[in-house]
Amino acid sequence: MRDLIRLLRLFGSSRGWMFGGVALACITVLANFGLMTLSGWFLAAAAVTGLAGFAAQNAFNFFSPAAGVRFFATVRVASRYVERLVTHDATFRLLAQLRVWFYTKLEPLAPAVLQGYRASDLLSRIVADIDTLNMFYLRVFLPFAVACGAGAAMVVFFGVFSWPAALALLVGLVLTGGALPWLTQRRGAAAGGEITRLNADLRAEMVDAVQGMGELLSYNAAPALQARVAGLNARLIGRQAEMARITGLGSAAAGLLTNFTLLLVVVAVIPAVRAGQLSAPELPMLALGTMAAFEAVAPLPVAFQFLGQIRTAAARIFQIADQKSVIVPPAHPSPRPGSFDLDLRGVCLRYAADAPWALNGLDLHISQGSHVAIMGGTGAGKTSLINLLLRFHEYQAGSAKFGGVELRDFHAEDLAAYFSVVSQRSYLFHTTIRDNLLIAKGEAAEDELWHALEVAQLAGFVRGLPLGLDTIVGEAGVRLSGGQARRVAIARAVLKDTPWLILDEPTEGLDTVTEHALLRDLQPLMAGKTVLYITHRRAGLAAMDRVYTLTDGRIMLRESN
Repeated sequence: MRDLIRLLRLFGSSRGWMFGGVALACITVLANFGLMTLSGWFLAAAAVTGLAGFAAQNAFNFFSPAAGVRFFATVRVASRYVERLVTHDATFRLLAQLRVWFYTKLEPLAPAVLQGYRASDLLSRIVADIDTLNMFYLRVFLPFAVACGAGAAMVVFFGVFSWPAALALLVGLVLTGGALPWLTQRRGAAAGGEITRLNADLRAEMVDAVQGMGELLSYNAAPALQARVAGLNARLIGRQAEMARITGLGSAAAGLLTNFTLLLVVVAVIPAVRAGQLSAPELPMLALGTMAAFEAVAPLPVAFQFLGQIRTAAARIFQIADQKSVIVPPAHPSPRPGSFDLDLRGVCLRYAADAPWALNGLDLHISQGSHVAIMGGTGAGKTSLINLLLRFHEYQAGSAKFGGVELRDFHAEDLAAYFSVVSQRSYLFHTTIRDNLLIAKGEAAEDELWHALEVAQLAGFVRGLPLGLDTIVGEAGVRLSGGQARRVAIARAVLKDTPWLILDEPTEGLDTVTEHALLRDLQPLMAGKTVLYITHRRAGLAAMDRVYTLTDGRIMLRESN
């Protein structure tokens, strides 16, 4: 329940739309109630008047009830239409608000915290779980609020004529709108929660299967995956069938309670009609009103059984949203560094309390404008140095100053404005070359894009494409060669134009010819910048001022060029 209350608080900025939809839905239900009660009274009164003779017929006012019937019918149609517009608009607003809120919670957690989650699981939470939470307003909150508001008004109306009838209606509404939903929710909570988890597991398996299709086929491991998917699917179908049975029983029980309440109301009113306390037409009025009143609670048995799915989805969303970032932002704005020197003294960094030190007493000074290479094998700490500079991970000991200011005094997004990175893992999105470049500078003009491509020695290739800058590069740049993908990353660095340039194994995986061409084309980009070149190969070291060897998280050797 705490998760649902928290969900409501998140929707606070859209409270007007939410309660506007509730008000319109109440008006719709009450208009239908007014239409049914007035129609029942009008028809019965007209019949009784017809039996009373000519004089009574002339005295009977046919016009006011007929106008009332038209009024309630018109209001019901109009309010239903507007209510649909408002409630669905509110739903889309809440969905957009929830997605944006969740993304703002995810962003500070990347990459340190999120690397412990499967990408497919994160995708399932971002898409499927939030879509499940989308049902909360329309399927749960709105029906419950309408049942309480409209139900109370209709019971009061019955009380004006007969308190026994009002009590019978109240009991019927409470049983149908309270006890029955509680029972269906109890019965469907486990199944609903497992449906959410099984859907997430199925999506994760399918995403992994698509991404690893080559390995699955080459090692003949597809049958094992198919068996796992089939097992998950069978469990999902079983749970969905269980939910369908609960839905059917809930609907049948609601109909039974409606008819039983109608019987109670008629039994309660008949003595008053015989005693002359109520007129004969008021009996069908209250009877038809009873049938109309249950429109307010009819959605609740079905709605509440989805609470299991909604609560599980909310718990999965809040589980990630409540994670603490390893980087604690400073309480003050980021300072402006006096220079772009980097000075590391005794820096220690590890990724978990029980993990070995990735950086172990690292001492390093890089002056502004110098070109420095860091060599080292796998696990030496090269990537950890980049994670330190970009504030992806926190250092536990030592001093790390940029421009004379401790890195902890910078907000991560402000510090990133001083660094451009060209690496073997520069990600290309499944969109156009233009859009992939605009990531570095969203407001860049057309001529700036072409200039960046010229510097990266890619302009000729792009001009030769039928769609030019609007060519789709495919997922992770699959339609480009390795060298072309790296050149797109270089063009991004040209557009960002920062004081520091970090080259993280930029030639890894390239053949010798392409490697030398790429290193040659990087020279114009390196001019006037502070360069940190991370590598485990000796290619390109001639352009560096100093070369350091990193071993076990500390500098072990310095070479001068």
